[in-house]
Amino acid sequence: MRLAIFSDVHANLEALGAVLEAYRREAIDVYYCLGDTVGYGGSPNECADLVRELAKTTILGNHDAAVSGRMDYSYYYEAARHALDAHASMISQDNMAWLKSLPYEHRLDEVGVLLCHGSPVRLEEFEYIFAPEQARECLAIYDRIGHLTLIGHSHLCKVFALSRTTVEELPSVDFELKPDRKYIVSVGSVGQPRDFDNRASYTVYDTDQKRFEFKRIEYDIELAADKVLRARLERNFAHRLFIGV
Repeated sequence: MRLAIFSDVHANLEALGAVLEAYRREAIDVYYCLGDTVGYGGSPNECADLVRELAKTTILGNHDAAVSGRMDYSYYYEAARHALDAHASMISQDNMAWLKSLPYEHRLDEVGVLLCHGSPVRLEEFEYIFAPEQARECLAIYDRIGHLTLIGHSHLCKVFALSRTTVEELPSVDFELKPDRKYIVSVGSVGQPRDFDNRASYTVYDTDQKRFEFKRIEYDIELAADKVLRARLERNFAHRLFIGV
């Protein structure tokens, strides 16, 4: 099978639309979303509608949890809190019920894949993995993680190869999984990349070839940014789309 795995849409309808159009050329069998459909952007309902319809399973992200009342976000900085409050007031009843139902993780045992939003070590704390030191914490649960563990949250594309005692960061380029290693891969962000590449990020995993692929696509950033401003959200949420950070 060819699995489409994407994450961190963050209410950016223009980026999501471009990614879904690109996926149509990829002979995808099943779609999975790793969370944070809402937060930051100007189109929370439209994005939730699309992800609900398309993804076989969507994982709970921290912004999803905040908007749906499943976590305390009082410690978030003011602009982020304002966006979450705004989305909570905008989201439809059906989409709110969907956010409330999302799981913290999902296992595809038949193909050795584990899906979660942040670190699999403490799922409800939404911890980041963007450096080997953070990936090293997963050695304590080596038997529980998948041959391939896919995460979002950091908005960065990252690859870590694990043995039972070591962690090695690899380049975030297409690769084939080796049988004697496990991999933690951060798939980047559809709607708000933070690696200084403003193109939407999405990924594909071929379970037969055991090949993982990173992909990027341009989208209408000006329209997405304008929707952020028209929603009276923090101006920086619009500005950062142009520079990818």
